[in-house]
Amino acid sequence: MRTLPHIEYELDLVLGAKETIAEGVVRLTLRDPQGQPLPAWEPGAHIDVVLGGGVVRQYSLCGDPHDTSIWQVAVLREQPGRGGSRYVHDVLGEGQPVHVRGPRNHFPLADAESYLFIAGGIGITPILPMIAEVAASGRQWRLVYGGRTRCSMAFGSELQRRYLQQVDIHPQDEHGLLDLPALLAEPVAGTAVYCCGPEALLVAVERHCAAWPAGALHVERFAPKGEAAAGPRVAFEVELAQTGIVLQVPASRSILEVVEVAGVPVLSSCQEGTCGTCETAVLSGLPDHRDSVLTDDERQAGDLMMICVSRSRSPRLVLDL
Repeated sequence: MRTLPHIEYELDLVLGAKETIAEGVVRLTLRDPQGQPLPAWEPGAHIDVVLGGGVVRQYSLCGDPHDTSIWQVAVLREQPGRGGSRYVHDVLGEGQPVHVRGPRNHFPLADAESYLFIAGGIGITPILPMIAEVAASGRQWRLVYGGRTRCSMAFGSELQRRYLQQVDIHPQDEHGLLDLPALLAEPVAGTAVYCCGPEALLVAVERHCAAWPAGALHVERFAPKGEAAAGPRVAFEVELAQTGIVLQVPASRSILEVVEVAGVPVLSSCQEGTCGTCETAVLSGLPDHRDSVLTDDERQAGDLMMICVSRSRSPRLVLDL
């Protein structure tokens, strides 16, 4: 698959269309107000959307990567959430300006002989463009898509219409939970498993894929892992290589907080270790990874970290800041 260089864009777009595509789900179509082409992106990418009051939320791009005239995201109304989705559903209207950052991709589509896609609810969004790319390549694939009810499952009818033989739509009120033990019982050589959805689904898929080859499973989280914040919190130092500044990070504060107080500009968004916005290169020292973004191999390499949540296993970290 193609791999684009990581470039961070700040764009002022306009909401060209807002449509209800499933129960509790709206699709937003974003355009450049002057009709200019938008930056390229690849399946799995997401953008930061700045909402009312400076609230920032991450949404997966779910349209066609080859159509540079628009970006599309789908947003689920989450009543117990922090207000971002309610703002999108109740306040944001067609024609209004929308400030965005990105695109950013921590869920890229890897090369494989075949693919098993597992989606839960709004977790279908990053998988949609993956399916289109894999289908166009002629490789084998299958989608198992679960949700509360059939009418709440965005893009379900479209997927069945386009890919009838390869799509299993599995509403919970009709069929119960996905049968993951049967689906993942036997590892399949050369098959990449991609999963996105609620945390309970991700944890279950990770458990059932324990016997699969290393690197076969790829997941994207909307919320931090339950154990992400676990572990001792002790003080340490960070050296900012670009200026030589050395800062003390107390047990009660994050690296990001300390760096920002020192007046060093750093992009950040979720502050939960899930979006990847604050990804920072580590030049020296041993990071204590507490994010939900990096793969096991990336954690082992130790040359990147999310400074909003991760800490240090060594007395000092040298960061490329």
